[in-house]
Amino acid sequence: MEDVLVSAAGGTLQSVVEKLATILRDEYQRFHGVHIKIGFLIRELTAMKVLLLKMSMEEDPDVQDKVWMNEVRELSYDIEDSLDDFMVHANDESAKPDGFIQKIKNLLDRTKDRHRISKAIEDLKKQVIEVGERRKRYKLSETSCKVNTGTLDPRALAIFEDVSNLVGIDGPKNKLIRLFNEETICESRQRQPKMISIAGFGGLGKTTLASQVYKELKEQFDCHAFVSVSRNPDMMKVLRTILNQVSGGDNSSTEDIPQLICQISNFLANKRYFIVVDDIWNVEAWDVIKFAFPLNGHDCRIITTTRVNNVAQSCRSSFSGHIYNMDPLSMVHSKQLFCNRLFNSEECPSHLEEVSSEILAKCAGLPLAIIAISGLLGSKGKTKDHWHLVNNSIGRGLERNSSIEGMIKIISLSYFDLPHYLKTCLLYLSIFPEDCAIEKEMLIRTWIAAGFIHKKDGYSLYEAGEMCFNELINRSLIQPDFDAQTFDEVTNCRVHDTVLDFIVSKSIEENFVTIIGVAGIYPDPQKKVLRLSLQNKGEIPVGLNLSAVRSLHIFGHDVKIPSLIQFKRLRVLCFEDCWSVEDRHLAGIGRLLHLKCLWLGLVRITKYPEEIANLQYLETLYIHCSLKEYSVPVPIPPNGRLVHLVAKGFTIPANIEGVEALQVLEYDVQEHESGHFIRRLGDLTNLRKLELYVYSSEAEREIPYSIRKLVKANLRSLHICLDVEPNNFLEELNLPSECSLQELSVEGYEISKIPRWMGSLVNLQKLHLFVERMSQEDVEILGALPDLRYIQVQYYGKSRGQNKASMKRVMEGHPNHPTLVWNEIWDKHPGWFSE
Repeated sequence: MEDVLVSAAGGTLQSVVEKLATILRDEYQRFHGVHIKIGFLIRELTAMKVLLLKMSMEEDPDVQDKVWMNEVRELSYDIEDSLDDFMVHANDESAKPDGFIQKIKNLLDRTKDRHRISKAIEDLKKQVIEVGERRKRYKLSETSCKVNTGTLDPRALAIFEDVSNLVGIDGPKNKLIRLFNEETICESRQRQPKMISIAGFGGLGKTTLASQVYKELKEQFDCHAFVSVSRNPDMMKVLRTILNQVSGGDNSSTEDIPQLICQISNFLANKRYFIVVDDIWNVEAWDVIKFAFPLNGHDCRIITTTRVNNVAQSCRSSFSGHIYNMDPLSMVHSKQLFCNRLFNSEECPSHLEEVSSEILAKCAGLPLAIIAISGLLGSKGKTKDHWHLVNNSIGRGLERNSSIEGMIKIISLSYFDLPHYLKTCLLYLSIFPEDCAIEKEMLIRTWIAAGFIHKKDGYSLYEAGEMCFNELINRSLIQPDFDAQTFDEVTNCRVHDTVLDFIVSKSIEENFVTIIGVAGIYPDPQKKVLRLSLQNKGEIPVGLNLSAVRSLHIFGHDVKIPSLIQFKRLRVLCFEDCWSVEDRHLAGIGRLLHLKCLWLGLVRITKYPEEIANLQYLETLYIHCSLKEYSVPVPIPPNGRLVHLVAKGFTIPANIEGVEALQVLEYDVQEHESGHFIRRLGDLTNLRKLELYVYSSEAEREIPYSIRKLVKANLRSLHICLDVEPNNFLEELNLPSECSLQELSVEGYEISKIPRWMGSLVNLQKLHLFVERMSQEDVEILGALPDLRYIQVQYYGKSRGQNKASMKRVMEGHPNHPTLVWNEIWDKHPGWFSE
């Protein structure tokens, strides 16, 4: 995953190196002069990339380093632009899947163009040399510019916090103590220490909670220790600290990790101990520390804290313990903490009540955020104007003071612990507005189009992107949104305001994203814009350099939409909820020769530009038109690259070509459409996900045949919504038992009998059905699904509880204990039930 084509740290250096390396292969070597210059560029740029990645690991590089890093990144974009310009001058006939290589070859085969390329590469070589020489000329010595004054992690003070200053701590503290006091029935577990791993985002108060439990219980044990591990632990120091605290001695002479582990384990062998291991960042650190804690049967206790979910899982499994997921403060406790800090009271002055509620809503129950904001407000006058000013700044370039810096320090620790490719994915989220629900599918597709995701063996690009998305959730840097209508899966994510503030600041500092339309943020006219976000009535100022923009995201209906002609290097173009977008705004879209992702959300266009068919590199095409009366064909690029197609409000041509690579298709089959396109669906054997909203009776009759072909290939997820009178649809579907399908949802009509074939789907894990009657035989058919994990039933009518109870018993007896969601719809107020 490290060799992504584009990253925040390395710019497009990897992409440039790969493109240049292509020119050196095989037949290109006969152009000796060009060959030598390109070889120099590859070596020099590779060295620069390695140095950039190394320097980007520093949390606070000096000013000269920052300037040089930004200069190299900008140079990488310039070089890529020059290489891409070669493509524009090549013949259109060479625009094939390997268009770049073919076009370069064609150019090199022509004497005039070969001379021009040679001169251009010579110019690039001079630029690279100049950038390298400039750093040598002005770089200060490492010893003179690197002065470490030492910073104190704000969490280090949590253990000394007076309990009278804490809010909302009693409930979680008492719950942890109750968990510790639960009886252990299993004899093998009676010998193990009782373990609780506290998990949650940085700043939620994990360390504070652990320290309060530790203070209350530690005197009940023979020995105890509280140690912090941190992001880059010195394991010798960590183990030595544990040994010194439990033994009360000085063991500084021990210089061997296995020896320290043996000393700790031997000392604790016959003692009742209580250990808190705070702030563990990775499983590898825990895998060392855990061997120091013997299973001595003396009713010992261990608490760990972490912001990484898989670390918490590892801690729990080591001693068959519990995970306690730390929740944010309630609004009541948030207000109590806020007012205590500012007014030494639990009440807020009436004239500040409204604005304080708005501020607390943005803090989202994060204690550290509340403390930091109250510290900032404490330095201001207690007037509505001052507080409104602070409120408007939260989440975007927040004014700094020592408390705010403490909060940012915690987020910074999480950021700098990320590998380079995850840093890039996280920074891209700064493009989205505050409090925005970010669609997972769209986010991953834009990551891929921007070059941030590198394919892993055995996984598709989307699956690799999904791993990045899940890892950011795992590290608590983004917050998942679950959708009960899609099997309770994560369909969207959000970014906490304090995290957003940090990544916006970082993105602007590194010229990664330019934001227009947000108060307090102004684009720098001296810098090239690489990724542009237009929000809140934003308008691009005159004089901004748009020649290198790779991504353009436009949010809302009140933004002044720019002409697309000036964005010739776009890879990503997204309109989100832009119902002010009309046909004229898409003029010139066919000139975006490098476009890979086109996302048109809730636009009001009456026709689809024919020139979109010329986009040879398009991989993702999403169009959702809010004008349902316009159902005209979408011109699909016959490039063989399209993998994701969503068409809502438009029709797909019946004679569609060049879509064999499609993996995802979502489509509204209109009433007037024939079944010809549906019959052809069965030939798209790479499809993994299919969603059809069917308004055509003829199309409905053709669906079963095509679906049976697809499930024998790669189809994993099928969602069918029928808005026509069904014609024995489920009976006709009759899927084979040995098929690839893992998710099935059938909506739009009520089933009176579950077909027998459904109980034999060996790979089906998730099922969603609308039912009007259900017999015991139907319940048993569903209970026979061997791999079932989640089932949602929309029951039309009054079941008098019998069917629900029967279904619940069957699911409880199933080996997988599937989640059951039962929704009875028999009046205006449906009742939900889930197990």
